[in-house]
Amino acid sequence: MAKPVILTLDDEVQVLNAIDRDLRAHYGKDYRVVKATSPTLALETLEQLKTRNEQVALLLVDQRMPEMEGTEFLAQALKLYPEARKVLLTAYADTRAAITAINDIGLDHYLMKPWSPPEQNLYPVLDDVLDDWQATVPVPYDGIRVAGTLWSATSHRVKDFLARSQIPYQWLDIERDAETRTLVESLNEGQGRLPVVFFPDGSTLIEPDLSALADKVGLQTRPSQPFYDVIIVGAGPAGLAAAVYGASEGLRTLLIDKETTGGQAGTSSRIENYLGFPKGLSGADLARRATSQATRLGAEILTAQEVTAIRADGPYRFVTLSDGTELSSHAVIIASGVSVRMLEVPGIEGLTGAGVYYGAAISEAAHYAGEHVFVVGGANSAGQAAMFFSRYAAQVTMLVRGDSLAKGMSQYLVDQIESTGNIEVRLGASVAEVHGTDRLEGLTIKSKGTDEVEPVPAAALFIFIGAKPHTGFVPDDIERNDAGFILTGPDLVVDGRRPKGWPLQRDPYLLETNVPGILAVGDVRQGVVRRVAAAVGQGSTAISFVHQYLRTV
Repeated sequence: MAKPVILTLDDEVQVLNAIDRDLRAHYGKDYRVVKATSPTLALETLEQLKTRNEQVALLLVDQRMPEMEGTEFLAQALKLYPEARKVLLTAYADTRAAITAINDIGLDHYLMKPWSPPEQNLYPVLDDVLDDWQATVPVPYDGIRVAGTLWSATSHRVKDFLARSQIPYQWLDIERDAETRTLVESLNEGQGRLPVVFFPDGSTLIEPDLSALADKVGLQTRPSQPFYDVIIVGAGPAGLAAAVYGASEGLRTLLIDKETTGGQAGTSSRIENYLGFPKGLSGADLARRATSQATRLGAEILTAQEVTAIRADGPYRFVTLSDGTELSSHAVIIASGVSVRMLEVPGIEGLTGAGVYYGAAISEAAHYAGEHVFVVGGANSAGQAAMFFSRYAAQVTMLVRGDSLAKGMSQYLVDQIESTGNIEVRLGASVAEVHGTDRLEGLTIKSKGTDEVEPVPAAALFIFIGAKPHTGFVPDDIERNDAGFILTGPDLVVDGRRPKGWPLQRDPYLLETNVPGILAVGDVRQGVVRRVAAAVGQGSTAISFVHQYLRTV
């Protein structure tokens, strides 16, 4: 932790050097003394200190300066450091201004020039105000800080990425924190871009894309080599399992995800039925454990890097990244998973990330403490989210199109929901419209059969309404069903005939697509059982098929 700062300001260089000398002599062991010759320079210095989240304990300022009076400077400085102690250096003629400042800006003390000897006229006064400061001001957070608003979609995306990447950060809401708002406005130069991410080294990123953010926090976004034995696209449970087994069996393994590890499962607040965890575990915890395991075994993991295309050329398989980089490999495993389908109702488009969220959005849950939130969906992911939000929200209402929770949800979750007092389940109900300008304010709920509509206030809406596969990068020659899910293994063999253009004297392996050496695992496959354990099983099994494939080419 850096030493707290004492900032002294005087436009007379000789006087400034004298006060700087005396301050360093007495306080240099416990404080960092910073001097400025003009109010403008001093304000710029304070902004830099604030950006680095350094503490300012004392502002020792001359009253008479041609650019700006000391009291006026202090009024501006306090927007950034309201807890700093304020001492004015005055001449006899400035006494009235100093007394006025006690009432106007909470001036802590004023000192007459000259202050010699400092042991008598300076140090006792400053010791007193600094002791008071130390007793009342908390130690600042010494890490990454994210400043924005709850209603900023880009703020939500950055928070969600950091949380899922297991990167600690402090959230600063500029609607509630005036000094942070002042700093953000000064950095934004009137553009209003959010969030602003502050780093301990004093640097900032404004409205960053995930790749730049990943680079800054030390995640790997670029491959270390051009060729791998196996490249895995997608870092959900299936992709992570493939990376663990591929690396453990000596394959040069690269795992790529357009966001971070964990996939959709990584947003799950609680997985209760995963083998070997009798108390359950969160999706984030599972992702963290698997990521550490894959890395320890030698897998290389790229985050915030999107795959835009894959192709086959002779015995090699190629993957193109969004920055234009092309990587080659012996085999490719597609584990890109699925995403929640968009809810298409009037008023929703502009509120995504501003009260409307797709998936669990665990990073936002605590901000809705004591509020009424809604969950749309009736499968396990919706049930897990409802249970998690019930810890914070005063009321959680689940809107389920079907006539029973048990049709799409594990019984343990149904039992938990039914026994949780602040969760209400409305069957045969759906969202007809959402309301709000810059943030969600309410919903219109439609009842199945009767077509009755009911407007209700709502603080947040979390949506889990089915899935669509992430296959936009998959070439057209890889066969998919009408919904876009990839066909593999037996689904490719029709009436005993292998897929058109299949070049090998064997059937496609269980997890292999119609292009040899390109496999698909997890939720992106047709007809798969959507369970974390099933995805992990497929990811690990895929590596055995990669070995078999390599022996045939």
